[in-house]
Amino acid sequence: MSFPYAMTTAGHPPVSNFKTEFNLRYVWLVAGVGALGGLLFGWDWVVIGGAKPFFERYFALKSPALVGWANSCALIGCLVGAVVAGALSDRFGRRRLLIFSALLFAVTSLGNATAATFGAFVMWRMLGGVAIGLASALSPMYIAEIAPAALRGRLVSVNQLTIVIGVLAAQFVNWYLVRNLPAGASDAFIRDSWFGQQGWRWMFGLTAVPSALFFASMFFVPESPRWLARNGRSDRARAVFTRVGGAAYAEAALTEVNTTLAAEEIQHVRFSDLLEPRMRQVLVLGVVLAVFQQWCGINVIFNYAEEIFRAAGYDISSVLKNIASTGSVNLLFTFVALGVVDRGGRRPLLLLGAGGLALAYAAIGGCYAGGVQGLPLLLLVLAAIACYAMSLAPVTWVVISEIFPNRIRGAAVSVAVAALWTACFILTYTFPLLNTASARPARSGSTLASACSAGSSSSSDCPKPRARRSRRSRSGWSIEARIPRGRRAGRGRLILFHGRAGVRSLAGRQARVQRAGIATQNEIQLALPKLYPLA
Repeated sequence: MSFPYAMTTAGHPPVSNFKTEFNLRYVWLVAGVGALGGLLFGWDWVVIGGAKPFFERYFALKSPALVGWANSCALIGCLVGAVVAGALSDRFGRRRLLIFSALLFAVTSLGNATAATFGAFVMWRMLGGVAIGLASALSPMYIAEIAPAALRGRLVSVNQLTIVIGVLAAQFVNWYLVRNLPAGASDAFIRDSWFGQQGWRWMFGLTAVPSALFFASMFFVPESPRWLARNGRSDRARAVFTRVGGAAYAEAALTEVNTTLAAEEIQHVRFSDLLEPRMRQVLVLGVVLAVFQQWCGINVIFNYAEEIFRAAGYDISSVLKNIASTGSVNLLFTFVALGVVDRGGRRPLLLLGAGGLALAYAAIGGCYAGGVQGLPLLLLVLAAIACYAMSLAPVTWVVISEIFPNRIRGAAVSVAVAALWTACFILTYTFPLLNTASARPARSGSTLASACSAGSSSSSDCPKPRARRSRRSRSGWSIEARIPRGRRAGRGRLILFHGRAGVRSLAGRQARVQRAGIATQNEIQLALPKLYPLA
């Protein structure tokens, strides 16, 4: 199963005198196995939302602070895992760390399922958070490093899709396990019944099934060829590339990787370099986008759906059905996002998402204030999920990966990811406190999320890259990049485009972008197959 693509090598003139046939079956299989880390990321992240009504009653959690800690403690582990993932994978390899994360997912899920005390439960959740942090960083990295450039965008997007599938799978399993819970069941009944004693344990324990599948599957896929080349194992890297696209492709790809690694050694950056005046503005922009993506309130819906829907008049049995509905809408509009993220432009989608969420949350707050319950609130929550899934969820990560100059990208993205997990922890921990302090249940969360979404709308006015159809060419794409302040006087703009009318000037425009410091020649060449797919 193969498909022809024209090859372009980074750091060298375009190689147009030959074509390669990629082994698509093998490439998609490897990417699918790597994306299982994303599936477990989504599954383990939201499983607690369905288990929450039951383990809280089992452990007799009455204090808002304890409720917040139970739901947010895993995020401490997420932060640790994401921070150490890069250094550990550079030393031990992407594949080994993914195998370790799969094992950690399995062990911690069984640990949570058998926890006898709240302290043990928290410990296992924090260790499970480390597995989430590792998978969130390593799965897309592994896929990107083994995928051909012409397929890289589509293959990496599979990881985002599997995250959403994992979210829906966990929500469906949670609902199925307690589908026979009597309507209007009291807290005492839930605590003393199978649902409160064993049901929530099965929710956590079943996470071990996809974990075991991920663990076993990783033994049948290769190590990242980029990591192999970096650690002096060029023969093994060449063998992997050969299986992906043949001998000619392997030589070109290996040359590209070696050129990139040499450039990274020359451009080694320290975290202190991020505080330089010309870098500070773009770093602040990345951190603000990461924080506002979390503070837009979606994690409150996933982790505290019980409070939100019970305040809307639903009993626990109906709450779990509604949670499954949010997962279905999330999956549906993720497919929409995959189709519009490169067509609608980054900034318009950020504005659409932030503005739409602000309106949805304001309407939800108004419904709570006015005593409106039932279906109208459910529809508003689903609308908020849909708006987030097709805008802020994918676009924030795209923008964060694009706005940083090549020299500081690795360090800057690490800072942004750390800020994201920290913001997620703050939001998840403080919601029960705000909800209890509010005069009306769940009203404070809607008000806070609305304010944060409005702030995100204003922050998205900062300069950022955009991709759109070229007005000068009907046959291709253009990428428009603003030059950050400090690179040149003023705020100039350069356009790199490809099409019938612009092919001849493409090299000159690449040179201008490279001289401006927006991207290196190697980076531009890597981007071309993704920006202008030949298939």
